Amino acid sequence: MLNRLISQSLKQSVSGLYWVVAEIYEMRVGSSGHCFLELIEKEDGSERIVARAKANIWAYYFRIVHPYFKTMTGRELAAGMKVMFHVSVEFHELYGVSLQVTDVNPAYTVGELALQKQAILKQLEDEGVIEMNKESYLAEIPNRIAVISSKTAAGYGDFLHHLHDNPYGYAFVHTLFPAIMQGNEAETSIIASLDLIFEREDEFDAVVIIRGGGAQSDLNCFNSYRLACRIAQFPLPVITGIGHERDETIADTVAFAALKTPTAVAGYLIDLMCSFDNRLQELSLQFVESAQRHIRLSDKRMQEQSHKLYRLWQTILHVQDRRLQAYGFTLSRAAAEAITHARNENFRQLLSVQLSARKMLQTTQVKLPDYRQRLAKSARSDLNNCRKRTEWLDDKLQLLNPQRLLERGYSITLVGGKTVHSANQLRKGQSVTTIFSDGKTESTVTAIEMLPD
Repeated sequence: MLNRLISQSLKQSVSGLYWVVAEIYEMRVGSSGHCFLELIEKEDGSERIVARAKANIWAYYFRIVHPYFKTMTGRELAAGMKVMFHVSVEFHELYGVSLQVTDVNPAYTVGELALQKQAILKQLEDEGVIEMNKESYLAEIPNRIAVISSKTAAGYGDFLHHLHDNPYGYAFVHTLFPAIMQGNEAETSIIASLDLIFEREDEFDAVVIIRGGGAQSDLNCFNSYRLACRIAQFPLPVITGIGHERDETIADTVAFAALKTPTAVAGYLIDLMCSFDNRLQELSLQFVESAQRHIRLSDKRMQEQSHKLYRLWQTILHVQDRRLQAYGFTLSRAAAEAITHARNENFRQLLSVQLSARKMLQTTQVKLPDYRQRLAKSARSDLNNCRKRTEWLDDKLQLLNPQRLLERGYSITLVGGKTVHSANQLRKGQSVTTIFSDGKTESTVTAIEMLPD
């Protein structure tokens, strides 16, 4: 009798339909298609439960409400979600009071999810980690890739095909760390793979998280605080390609780079390799042009010095010639004066002086061509030495040309974009790039043998 009275009172006082906002505490779908819920309300700013109620979505309504909610929000109804339900209050004499759900307002949940996403991003920003992974160092040759993906995913196969069959022939080494990429276990599985990669950090240049296309609800794990915080603080650059077009997840926001698809991630890595290759070719051309310019400048300077030296010796010869002429003129004048002065003296003495003067003039005239010849020979010798030094400098510069060294059988060995100068710098299992005069190869170190001192 009391239950009937309660039922009648409820029908009179709370009849009709109401919009109720509550958090789903528990949810169970029976074999008959009915959905059974336990709804709660928490105190603002805390986790204390201040209200609790049972609710049912009968199979007829659940077949309508659930797909509609998933289409509009991209997520399925699940425990922990805050939802606005359209309900009526019912009382059953056997099961007591419950709420009968006839409809749901997905717009409220969309707004609630957006607020949650903003709150997580704000928390990461306040903690100072939101930009950490974007500021991590990415090697100029990022060819050692750790991949987090499902082994059977189509997106993983597309990524490998595009990466390894690139038109430039760049060699990439990838290691798969299998993970569950959707569902309730995805978040924990991806974090576990990141932990395994962290233990082998030195073996990789970057981490790639990829998955194929799927429903928007499959992206829920990529909006979690735990996964986003782990990606943001990971020591290696993390590149995402989780196969969605409409929305950017929190994982995309904190990652080093975010691409839409796995194929786009492969293209991004190939572009980085191509960019480094182009820079290397530009530097090689700049080096060759600089060496050639230096050779031309040195040759020009040597020619200018040779011309200056030749003009200097010409000047010296001209000056000496004029000095000799002046000396001869002075000597002739002195002889004439002596003859004139000796006219008052003995005639024999006059003849003696005249003969002596003539001999001195003859001696001077004989020595003058020899002196000129010696000066010319010395000038030619200096010019010849300058020319030989120019040729020697040219040969030396040619020997320093890296391309000449490579053509003579030498090669350049790189690890991680850095030149290897000693076998002590290598470890077993490392990828090694060897540059020859006509190309380059990629190899892996299998053994290291040190030569005796």
